[in-house]
Amino acid sequence: MPETMTSKERLLTAILCGKPDRVPVSPDISSMVPCRLSGKPDWDIHYYENPYPPSGYTNQALGRAYMAAAEYYGIDAWYMYGNLHLKTDSQVSQKIETIKMTADRIVTRCTFYTPEGEMYEEDTFLPADSPTKTSKRIKNFKEDFPKLKYFYPNILGYDSTEADDIKNNLVGDKGIYCFICGVPGFQDWIFSFDGGAETMTWAYYDYPDLVEELVYMQDRFVCRQVEMMLDARPDVLFVGASGALTLQSPDMFRKMGLPTLKKISRMAKQAGIPSMMHTCGKSARLVEMLAEETDINCINPLEAPPMGDANLKEIKQKYGKKLCLMGNLHTVEIMLNGTPEDVERAAKQAIDDAAEGGGYILSTGDQCGRNTPDENIFKLVEVAKTYGMY
Repeated sequence: MPETMTSKERLLTAILCGKPDRVPVSPDISSMVPCRLSGKPDWDIHYYENPYPPSGYTNQALGRAYMAAAEYYGIDAWYMYGNLHLKTDSQVSQKIETIKMTADRIVTRCTFYTPEGEMYEEDTFLPADSPTKTSKRIKNFKEDFPKLKYFYPNILGYDSTEADDIKNNLVGDKGIYCFICGVPGFQDWIFSFDGGAETMTWAYYDYPDLVEELVYMQDRFVCRQVEMMLDARPDVLFVGASGALTLQSPDMFRKMGLPTLKKISRMAKQAGIPSMMHTCGKSARLVEMLAEETDINCINPLEAPPMGDANLKEIKQKYGKKLCLMGNLHTVEIMLNGTPEDVERAAKQAIDDAAEGGGYILSTGDQCGRNTPDENIFKLVEVAKTYGMY
């Protein structure tokens, strides 16, 4: 049967738990695969060709590489890099400098100047891998806390010029254009706390009053940010929460992240814009929270063991009428190390488990590795376009 929908229409129909012309196919090839396919070292895309500082603005070079990869493989594009240039009363200035450049790595340092003192973070760029934040701005939570409030300024407005151009001219009907935001909790602070989960855990128990204040500041900022984003009309509001139930307990997420998630998903629903949440790692308990307590429309990547704990068939039976499900194919065992025949079997099983009646997007766990064979991605697309027809 011929396809009767554009990729954008197909994805939006599925995200709203509808039945499109076929199962959409949108594997997570968010960084490493597009960089490899471009024929350039990864640091060309992330360091040399990215004109913006590491402060949340769009990496246009990566976005262009992704859209080229989406066209090459024939996937329904999921453009997850969108951001809005916010106008604020910020009192933070920053200086970015390259502090190391060798044959195998480039290291940049961003120094932030606040009225309460300086903070800095460092990013390491490698020729064949995604950049890594190797030094993070919060070195001592109690001492650094007075500086943190300046990272959540009042939002006065926005400039959507770049976002509109990307949405209309780069993405168009080839897929969905998303604005991305976060919610309070360990899954967000992991990018700010030196020492990672251990340091965050000590801070959580040693300074509960400060943690509560940090949650309040971030909640206030995110809700205003999302208000601006929804006004600028993305195709989808995308909530990034990698490791939400892997880096912290369900009770901790319920306390810190869920209240904000409830607010912004309700805002999106009222604005008529679908919302999607990404949380790699464990997600079974989170699916229950989203379906029963929020207005989120879609969750991904629903990783299978051992990386996650999602049973796709069971989740579909319990929550498939409330949530669009996206993902579940193992990025290592199936996509990276498997054969095209392995991919075909896994993809058909996922469609059998979750696609009936609509509301399923054929996809993978969290990001396919750089060396994922092209033939495996092509096979995934082929299954969606043949076996996945409604």
